[in-house]
Amino acid sequence: MSAHIPVLLDEVIAALAIEPGERHVDGTFGAGGYTRAMLAKGARVYAFDRDPDAIAAGRAIDDPKLTLIERRFSEMAAALADAEALPVDGVTLDIGVSSMQFDQPERGFSVQADGPLDMRMEQAGQTAAEWLNTADEAEIADVIYRYGEERRSRRIARAIVAARPLARTLELAAAVRKSVGYIAGKDKDPAVQVFQAIRIHLNRELDELTGGLEAAERALAPGGRLAVVTFHSLEDRIVKQFLRDRSGHAPAASRHLPAAKTRRPSFEAVGKAVRPGARETATNPRARSATLRIARRTSAEPWSKGEAA
Repeated sequence: MSAHIPVLLDEVIAALAIEPGERHVDGTFGAGGYTRAMLAKGARVYAFDRDPDAIAAGRAIDDPKLTLIERRFSEMAAALADAEALPVDGVTLDIGVSSMQFDQPERGFSVQADGPLDMRMEQAGQTAAEWLNTADEAEIADVIYRYGEERRSRRIARAIVAARPLARTLELAAAVRKSVGYIAGKDKDPAVQVFQAIRIHLNRELDELTGGLEAAERALAPGGRLAVVTFHSLEDRIVKQFLRDRSGHAPAASRHLPAAKTRRPSFEAVGKAVRPGARETATNPRARSATLRIARRTSAEPWSKGEAA
Protein backbone atom coordinates (compact mmCIF):
# COMPACT_ATOMS: atom_id res chain seq x y z
CA MET A 1 0.00 0.00 0.00
CA SER A 2 1.16 3.58 -0.71
CA ALA A 3 3.09 5.28 2.09
CA HIS A 4 1.67 8.74 1.43
CA ILE A 5 1.77 11.01 4.48
CA PRO A 6 -1.49 12.96 4.82
CA VAL A 7 -1.38 16.73 4.99
CA LEU A 8 -1.33 18.36 8.45
CA LEU A 9 -1.26 14.94 10.10
CA ASP A 10 0.22 16.08 13.42
CA GLU A 11 -2.17 19.03 13.63
CA VAL A 12 -5.22 16.88 12.86
CA ILE A 13 -4.31 14.24 15.44
CA ALA A 14 -3.61 16.91 18.06
CA ALA A 15 -6.99 18.54 17.34
CA LEU A 16 -8.82 15.24 17.77
CA ALA A 17 -7.28 14.75 21.27
CA ILE A 18 -7.89 10.99 21.00
CA GLU A 19 -8.29 8.94 24.16
CA PRO A 20 -7.88 5.14 23.99
CA GLY A 21 -11.18 3.41 23.29
CA GLU A 22 -12.85 6.40 21.62
CA ARG A 23 -14.72 5.96 18.35
CA HIS A 24 -13.41 8.02 15.44
CA VAL A 25 -14.40 8.38 11.79
CA ASP A 26 -11.87 8.81 9.00
CA GLY A 27 -14.29 9.96 6.34
CA THR A 28 -11.69 9.92 3.56
CA PHE A 29 -9.55 6.83 4.11
CA GLY A 30 -7.44 7.15 0.94
CA ALA A 31 -4.05 5.59 1.65
CA GLY A 32 -4.87 5.26 5.35
CA GLY A 33 -2.50 7.81 6.88
CA TYR A 34 -4.95 9.41 9.28
CA THR A 35 -6.47 6.04 10.14
CA ARG A 36 -3.11 4.55 11.10
CA ALA A 37 -2.37 7.52 13.35
CA MET A 38 -5.79 7.21 15.00
CA LEU A 39 -5.30 3.49 15.57
CA ALA A 40 -1.89 4.18 17.09
CA LYS A 41 -3.60 6.44 19.64
CA GLY A 42 -5.93 3.60 20.63
CA ALA A 43 -9.05 4.72 18.78
CA ARG A 44 -11.71 2.46 17.32
CA VAL A 45 -11.76 3.69 13.72
CA TYR A 46 -14.57 3.60 11.15
CA ALA A 47 -12.92 4.44 7.83
CA PHE A 48 -15.02 5.48 4.84
CA ASP A 49 -14.06 5.71 1.19
CA ARG A 50 -16.13 5.76 -1.99
CA ASP A 51 -13.19 4.34 -3.97
CA PRO A 52 -13.20 0.52 -4.04
CA ASP A 53 -9.43 0.47 -4.65
CA ALA A 54 -8.80 2.33 -1.40
CA ILE A 55 -11.01 -0.04 0.57
CA ALA A 56 -9.32 -3.08 -1.00
CA ALA A 57 -5.86 -1.76 -0.16
CA GLY A 58 -6.98 -0.92 3.38
CA ARG A 59 -7.65 -4.56 4.12
CA ALA A 60 -3.88 -4.96 4.51
CA ILE A 61 -4.17 -3.17 7.86
CA ASP A 62 -4.41 -5.96 10.41
CA ASP A 63 -6.10 -4.29 13.37
CA PRO A 64 -9.36 -5.41 14.98
CA LYS A 65 -10.11 -1.79 15.92
CA LEU A 66 -10.55 -0.87 12.23
CA THR A 67 -13.82 -1.11 10.30
CA LEU A 68 -13.66 -0.26 6.58
CA ILE A 69 -16.86 1.03 4.97
CA GLU A 70 -17.19 1.46 1.19
CA ARG A 71 -19.63 4.34 1.20
CA ARG A 72 -19.60 8.10 0.74
CA PHE A 73 -18.80 10.09 3.87
CA SER A 74 -22.10 11.95 3.46
CA GLU A 75 -23.71 8.63 4.41
CA MET A 76 -21.68 8.17 7.60
CA ALA A 77 -24.51 8.79 10.07
CA ALA A 78 -26.70 6.11 8.48
CA ALA A 79 -23.79 3.67 8.09
CA LEU A 80 -22.69 4.14 11.71
CA ALA A 81 -26.26 3.63 12.88
CA ASP A 82 -26.34 0.35 10.94
CA ALA A 83 -23.09 -0.65 12.68
CA GLU A 84 -24.49 0.38 16.09
CA ALA A 85 -21.52 2.75 16.39
CA LEU A 86 -23.25 6.05 17.24
CA PRO A 87 -22.31 8.49 18.58
CA VAL A 88 -18.64 8.99 17.72
CA ASP A 89 -15.97 11.10 19.38
CA GLY A 90 -14.33 12.50 16.27
CA VAL A 91 -14.75 12.95 12.52
CA THR A 92 -11.94 13.80 10.10
CA LEU A 93 -12.45 14.78 6.45
CA ASP A 94 -9.62 15.37 3.94
CA ILE A 95 -11.44 16.81 0.95
CA GLY A 96 -10.66 16.19 -2.71
CA VAL A 97 -8.62 13.61 -4.60
CA SER A 98 -6.17 11.48 -2.63
CA SER A 99 -2.50 11.38 -3.55
CA MET A 100 -2.97 7.71 -4.34
CA GLN A 101 -5.57 8.56 -6.99
CA PHE A 102 -3.43 11.33 -8.48
CA ASP A 103 -0.46 8.96 -8.73
CA GLN A 104 -2.35 6.39 -10.80
CA PRO A 105 -2.46 7.63 -14.43
CA GLU A 106 -5.17 5.11 -15.28
CA ARG A 107 -7.57 6.98 -12.97
CA GLY A 108 -7.36 10.08 -15.19
CA PHE A 109 -6.94 12.76 -12.50
CA SER A 110 -3.46 14.04 -13.37
CA VAL A 111 -2.62 16.66 -15.96
CA GLN A 112 0.99 15.45 -16.04
CA ALA A 113 0.62 11.76 -16.93
CA ASP A 114 -1.22 10.22 -19.86
CA GLY A 115 -4.22 8.10 -19.05
CA PRO A 116 -7.89 7.61 -19.92
CA LEU A 117 -10.19 10.54 -19.21
CA ASP A 118 -11.94 8.90 -16.28
CA MET A 119 -11.86 10.98 -13.04
CA ARG A 120 -14.51 8.89 -11.25
CA MET A 121 -13.80 8.42 -7.55
CA GLU A 122 -16.24 5.51 -7.27
CA GLN A 123 -15.26 4.01 -10.64
CA ALA A 124 -18.93 3.99 -11.57
CA GLY A 125 -21.16 6.28 -13.59
CA GLN A 126 -20.27 8.73 -16.35
CA THR A 127 -16.58 9.21 -17.15
CA ALA A 128 -14.97 12.57 -17.88
CA ALA A 129 -14.60 11.55 -21.55
CA GLU A 130 -18.29 10.65 -21.84
CA TRP A 131 -19.34 13.95 -20.34
CA LEU A 132 -16.90 16.11 -22.31
CA ASN A 133 -17.83 14.43 -25.60
CA THR A 134 -21.58 14.90 -25.16
CA ALA A 135 -22.12 18.06 -23.09
CA ASP A 136 -22.84 21.26 -24.96
CA GLU A 137 -20.35 24.10 -25.02
CA ALA A 138 -22.31 26.32 -22.62
CA GLU A 139 -22.52 23.59 -19.97
CA ILE A 140 -18.79 22.88 -20.20
CA ALA A 141 -18.01 26.59 -19.91
CA ASP A 142 -20.30 26.92 -16.88
CA VAL A 143 -18.62 24.01 -15.07
CA ILE A 144 -15.13 25.36 -15.78
CA TYR A 145 -16.09 28.83 -14.57
CA ARG A 146 -17.99 27.68 -11.47
CA TYR A 147 -15.72 24.92 -10.19
CA GLY A 148 -12.40 25.95 -11.71
CA GLU A 149 -12.86 29.69 -11.14
CA GLU A 150 -11.42 30.14 -14.64
CA ARG A 151 -12.43 33.45 -16.30
CA ARG A 152 -11.48 32.15 -19.77
CA SER A 153 -14.00 29.34 -19.51
CA ARG A 154 -15.86 30.13 -22.75
CA ARG A 155 -12.70 30.13 -24.84
CA ILE A 156 -11.55 26.88 -23.25
CA ALA A 157 -14.95 25.20 -23.70
CA ARG A 158 -14.97 26.19 -27.36
CA ALA A 159 -11.54 24.57 -27.81
CA ILE A 160 -12.65 21.40 -26.03
CA VAL A 161 -15.67 21.01 -28.29
CA ALA A 162 -13.49 21.60 -31.36
CA ALA A 163 -11.05 18.90 -30.21
CA ARG A 164 -13.70 16.21 -29.70
CA PRO A 165 -13.72 13.27 -29.42
CA LEU A 166 -11.35 13.32 -26.46
CA ALA A 167 -10.18 10.11 -24.82
CA ARG A 168 -6.90 10.83 -22.99
CA THR A 169 -5.84 13.22 -20.23
CA LEU A 170 -2.95 14.71 -22.19
CA GLU A 171 -5.28 15.36 -25.15
CA LEU A 172 -7.52 17.45 -22.94
CA ALA A 173 -4.60 19.22 -21.27
CA ALA A 174 -3.09 20.10 -24.66
CA ALA A 175 -6.38 21.50 -25.98
CA VAL A 176 -6.81 23.66 -22.86
CA ARG A 177 -3.25 24.97 -22.89
CA LYS A 178 -3.33 25.78 -26.60
CA SER A 179 -6.63 27.64 -26.29
CA VAL A 180 -5.18 30.26 -23.93
CA GLY A 181 -1.62 30.41 -25.27
CA TYR A 182 -0.09 28.81 -22.21
CA ILE A 183 3.70 29.13 -21.88
CA ALA A 184 5.26 26.45 -19.66
CA GLY A 185 7.41 27.85 -16.88
CA LYS A 186 5.88 31.31 -17.21
CA ASP A 187 2.13 30.94 -16.79
CA LYS A 188 -0.02 29.11 -14.28
CA ASP A 189 -1.13 25.88 -15.94
CA PRO A 190 -4.81 26.35 -16.91
CA ALA A 191 -5.26 22.60 -17.30
CA VAL A 192 -5.02 22.20 -13.51
CA GLN A 193 -8.11 24.38 -12.95
CA VAL A 194 -10.02 22.71 -15.78
CA PHE A 195 -9.29 19.20 -14.49
CA GLN A 196 -10.35 20.31 -11.01
CA ALA A 197 -13.62 21.67 -12.33
CA ILE A 198 -14.50 18.54 -14.31
CA ARG A 199 -13.58 16.29 -11.38
CA ILE A 200 -15.70 18.28 -8.92
CA HIS A 201 -18.64 18.25 -11.32
CA LEU A 202 -18.51 14.53 -12.09
CA ASN A 203 -18.15 13.47 -8.46
CA ARG A 204 -20.49 16.12 -7.04
CA GLU A 205 -17.75 16.93 -4.55
CA LEU A 206 -19.16 20.15 -3.13
CA ASP A 207 -22.58 18.60 -2.53
CA GLU A 208 -20.82 15.67 -0.92
CA LEU A 209 -18.86 18.02 1.36
CA THR A 210 -22.03 19.76 2.53
CA GLY A 211 -23.67 16.37 3.12
CA GLY A 212 -20.60 15.15 4.99
CA LEU A 213 -20.60 18.11 7.35
CA GLU A 214 -24.29 17.60 8.10
CA ALA A 215 -23.71 13.87 8.63
CA ALA A 216 -20.84 14.60 11.03
CA GLU A 217 -23.15 16.90 12.99
CA ARG A 218 -25.61 14.01 13.42
CA ALA A 219 -22.90 11.46 14.24
CA LEU A 220 -20.80 13.34 16.80
CA ALA A 221 -21.37 13.09 20.53
CA PRO A 222 -21.45 16.29 22.61
CA GLY A 223 -17.82 17.35 22.95
CA GLY A 224 -16.86 15.38 19.84
CA ARG A 225 -14.30 16.96 17.51
CA LEU A 226 -14.55 17.73 13.80
CA ALA A 227 -11.38 18.27 11.71
CA VAL A 228 -11.70 19.22 8.03
CA VAL A 229 -8.78 19.71 5.63
CA THR A 230 -9.56 21.53 2.37
CA PHE A 231 -7.36 22.38 -0.61
CA HIS A 232 -9.03 25.23 -2.46
CA SER A 233 -11.28 28.20 -1.81
CA LEU A 234 -14.52 26.56 -2.97
CA GLU A 235 -14.18 23.81 -0.36
CA ASP A 236 -12.93 26.05 2.43
CA ARG A 237 -15.76 28.53 1.83
CA ILE A 238 -18.33 25.77 2.41
CA VAL A 239 -16.65 24.59 5.63
CA LYS A 240 -16.18 28.13 6.93
CA GLN A 241 -19.82 29.06 6.24
CA PHE A 242 -21.14 25.83 7.76
CA LEU A 243 -19.18 26.33 10.99
CA ARG A 244 -20.08 30.02 11.13
CA ASP A 245 -23.78 29.16 10.82
CA ARG A 246 -23.69 26.24 13.20
CA SER A 247 -21.72 28.16 15.84
CA GLY A 248 -24.21 31.04 15.80
CA HIS A 249 -21.85 33.55 14.20
CA ALA A 250 -23.69 34.08 10.92
CA PRO A 251 -24.48 37.72 10.09
CA ALA A 252 -27.69 38.94 11.67
CA ALA A 253 -30.75 39.16 9.43
CA SER A 254 -32.08 42.56 8.45
CA ARG A 255 -34.34 44.15 11.08
CA HIS A 256 -36.83 44.78 8.26
CA LEU A 257 -37.34 41.04 7.73
CA PRO A 258 -39.54 38.76 9.86
CA ALA A 259 -37.70 37.40 12.89
CA ALA A 260 -36.07 34.06 12.13
CA LYS A 261 -36.24 31.05 14.38
CA THR A 262 -33.14 31.01 16.59
CA ARG A 263 -31.27 27.74 16.75
CA ARG A 264 -28.90 26.66 19.50
CA PRO A 265 -25.35 26.40 18.11
CA SER A 266 -24.46 22.78 17.33
CA PHE A 267 -20.72 23.50 17.02
CA GLU A 268 -18.15 25.81 18.53
CA ALA A 269 -15.08 26.67 16.50
CA VAL A 270 -11.74 25.73 18.06
CA GLY A 271 -8.99 28.21 17.29
CA LYS A 272 -8.25 29.76 13.91
CA ALA A 273 -7.73 28.05 10.58
CA VAL A 274 -4.44 26.13 10.51
CA ARG A 275 -2.03 26.21 7.57
CA PRO A 276 0.99 23.92 7.02
CA GLY A 277 4.42 25.13 8.03
CA ALA A 278 7.41 25.72 5.76
CA ARG A 279 8.95 22.33 6.57
CA GLU A 280 5.83 20.42 5.48
CA THR A 281 5.33 22.41 2.29
CA ALA A 282 8.97 21.88 1.36
CA THR A 283 8.63 18.10 1.62
CA ASN A 284 5.04 17.86 0.35
CA PRO A 285 4.11 20.48 -2.29
CA ARG A 286 0.46 19.31 -2.17
CA ALA A 287 0.25 20.79 1.32
CA ARG A 288 0.77 24.36 0.10
CA SER A 289 -2.92 25.10 -0.39
CA ALA A 290 -4.23 23.13 2.60
CA THR A 291 -6.40 24.64 5.34
CA LEU A 292 -7.51 22.85 8.51
CA ARG A 293 -10.59 23.96 10.41
CA ILE A 294 -11.50 22.46 13.77
CA ALA A 295 -14.75 22.51 15.72
CA ARG A 296 -16.28 20.89 18.80
CA ARG A 297 -19.83 19.52 18.91
CA THR A 298 -22.17 21.02 21.47
CA SER A 299 -25.11 19.30 23.16
CA ALA A 300 -27.64 21.00 20.85
CA GLU A 301 -29.86 18.96 18.56
CA PRO A 302 -28.64 18.67 14.94
CA TRP A 303 -30.03 21.29 12.59
CA SER A 304 -32.20 20.29 9.66
CA LYS A 305 -30.48 19.41 6.39
CA GLY A 306 -29.55 22.50 4.42
CA GLU A 307 -30.60 24.79 7.26
CA ALA A 308 -28.82 28.11 7.75
CA ALA A 309 -28.82 30.36 10.77
